[in-house]
Amino acid sequence: MNRKKHISKDNDVAPKTTLDGYRLGLWKAINKRRSAKWSLRIIYLLIFIGTFSDFIANERPLICKVENKIYYPVFHEYLEKLSIANPYKMIQKKDWNELAYDFYINAPIPYSSNSFDLNNVYKSPFSIQEIKSTRYRHWLGTSDLGKDVFAGLINGTRIALLVGILSMLIAGIIGIFFGILAGYFGDKLFQVSRIRIVFNIIGLILFIIYGFLFRKLAFSQGDFTFEIIKSIAIGIFIMSFINLLAFILEKNRILGKKVSVPMDLLLSRMIEIINSIPLILILFASLSVIQYPSIFNVILIIGFFRWTGIARYLRAELLKIRNLEYIISAKAMGVKHFRIIMKHALPNAISPILIIIAFGISGAILVEATLSFLGIGVGADDMTWGQLLSFARKKPDAWWLAVFPGIAIFITVTVFNLIGDALSDVLRFDS
Repeated sequence: MNRKKHISKDNDVAPKTTLDGYRLGLWKAINKRRSAKWSLRIIYLLIFIGTFSDFIANERPLICKVENKIYYPVFHEYLEKLSIANPYKMIQKKDWNELAYDFYINAPIPYSSNSFDLNNVYKSPFSIQEIKSTRYRHWLGTSDLGKDVFAGLINGTRIALLVGILSMLIAGIIGIFFGILAGYFGDKLFQVSRIRIVFNIIGLILFIIYGFLFRKLAFSQGDFTFEIIKSIAIGIFIMSFINLLAFILEKNRILGKKVSVPMDLLLSRMIEIINSIPLILILFASLSVIQYPSIFNVILIIGFFRWTGIARYLRAELLKIRNLEYIISAKAMGVKHFRIIMKHALPNAISPILIIIAFGISGAILVEATLSFLGIGVGADDMTWGQLLSFARKKPDAWWLAVFPGIAIFITVTVFNLIGDALSDVLRFDS
């Protein structure tokens, strides 16, 4: 009986191989800390506002009835952008407030982020405004062209979350991939054939030539985001074709002889080179050559250069984990590397990555606000928190243009940092 009890205790302390333990640990940390609990609630609210921003602030009605026909202008606008539906023929006016409706339901805020109200320029929240009724009052004031600050904050919430979450999602995918190569495989475990090494070097050179050098004109004149996607597609095609040829030639005994590739050494040097260049300089240099600015350009650039911290921390964790008994036992049993990584190594090394991503989201939001404030990287039609702050430079006494966007940036960055602190508690608890 004693032996059975001893065995059960050993099984209890076996390493977790799923993310359930981390999820439970996160909830424990949130329940212990009131600040983390409220931060998560605020994040849910921000995600809701960002997702339904067009339904919260819009000059178009949500539902309307004109000449006995029912229209859904806001939803239909999404279909138009996706080229799924054609514009309404019966409704061609841009000023939706002047249409004669049989029935309508407006958005809570009757202004879009790009709506102009030239009768109310630089109006504070407490000043007298030239409006038809209280419903059309600018509750948080207006900018230099009469743009509603409240609507701008709603639209800025979506852009801030898009930049923060999507850029760190890209950085997370790249960082985890390179972190596994450097940390788990190290300098000796990653082995490939000689011909595959040569062919991949050739493929990389061809990718640079045909994916970027020959397409410089397309990058300067076209949509940068779309052109990057096309270049990545070209690279995938080249590398797939090259590796298919290498697979065929690997059957030769001499060409197929495998050698170790020092992945840890190579990736560590690459990380050092990227980290030696400040991100803000990379953004300025990249965005200065883009003819058509877009917020997705900012997302791509931040994502492609923010992965180094994730890769470095994951490498450090995997260097420790790969020498633990359960990893060595799995290798001895003949378990494939991919299964060991996904089922055992990565789940037990993911905690610091979650912390970095949480703090990285707040950092990306600050970077986007800085670029918007300077008028770099975002389109003229994109109303962001940083852009609202920039309006305050033109008129220093317009305090509402600095206070409300500043509060929004402060709250958003703070709640993500508090979530990062909660995840740090989970990591210390697990360790």
